[in-house]
Amino acid sequence: MKKSYYIYNNGSLRRKDNTLTFTNENEEQKNLPIEQINDIYVMSEMTFNTSLINILSQYGVPVHFFNYYSFYTGSFYPRERLVSGGLLVSQVEHYTDNEKRMELARAFIDGASYNIYRNLRYYNGRGKNVQSYMDTVEDLRKKIPKAQSIQELMGYEGNIRKTYYSAWPVIIDQEIEFEKRVKNPPDNMVNTLISFVNTMIYTKVLGEIYQTQLNPTVSYLHEPGDRRFSLSLDLAEIFKPILGDRLIFSLLNRNQITSKSFTKGLNYLHLTKNASKTIAAELDAKMQTTIKHRDLNKSVSYQYLIRLECYKLVKHLLGEKIYEPFKIWW
Repeated sequence: MKKSYYIYNNGSLRRKDNTLTFTNENEEQKNLPIEQINDIYVMSEMTFNTSLINILSQYGVPVHFFNYYSFYTGSFYPRERLVSGGLLVSQVEHYTDNEKRMELARAFIDGASYNIYRNLRYYNGRGKNVQSYMDTVEDLRKKIPKAQSIQELMGYEGNIRKTYYSAWPVIIDQEIEFEKRVKNPPDNMVNTLISFVNTMIYTKVLGEIYQTQLNPTVSYLHEPGDRRFSLSLDLAEIFKPILGDRLIFSLLNRNQITSKSFTKGLNYLHLTKNASKTIAAELDAKMQTTIKHRDLNKSVSYQYLIRLECYKLVKHLLGEKIYEPFKIWW
């Protein structure tokens, strides 16, 4: 099975015949079999040339770039190999038709908010009293089918997440300063952790979209933009509670990530290299974990669950089957 490869040391990445070679600052080299790489995460300063871009495109390997603060800066998205003009036309039609767009946007928020509710229910059954937060989320979820605009829908989503985040100090065993979600820039260690993990989920979703005929720039809940793959944002909403939030709870409650994992002088804005490695390793392990899929009646990985979500969206766009978002059943 192909895996993600992370580069944390400064150096250069080059093509060597039909594979890759990474050379660090000490001139130490490591060969990377490109057939085994799903995507590459660059967490450092790196130089490369057009020869590298050509082989990455040939093998369909996306590259995601992060800056010193572990903030996502962008992706190299190889030329699409799976192209469907008919599907693209349908994608655009479902965006321009408000009723069709709202149907999908509601589905994304329905799935995301349900998975949020299940997270709360999970911890409520394990000695964390978050019943009042569950009740509020459940009441807000009832308003989702009635939303008539993206703005109204995003308002409900915002209130659901506000309620959800209010429960985090109860769920997390460490003493944390976390009153609300702050993004640009994050203002404490929990917000920094959320931003980093959410970005990782976004890139994982983008990698799975690449394996389908979907165009990643045409979206429904999030407004399509010039400099982002907004369909990844749509689908990531469903998987952030399942993959991202549960990972954060686990990392903090097991003390794998603590205040020492951040640079205090930068207001906890910067993750240490070891902390970033820990998060990436734990997320990749989760992505490869398998569960018994109740509809397919076979075991699939969490990574493949994202691919299946893309296929479900394709079927909806082509009029074959109404899209239903993935919801936790266990």
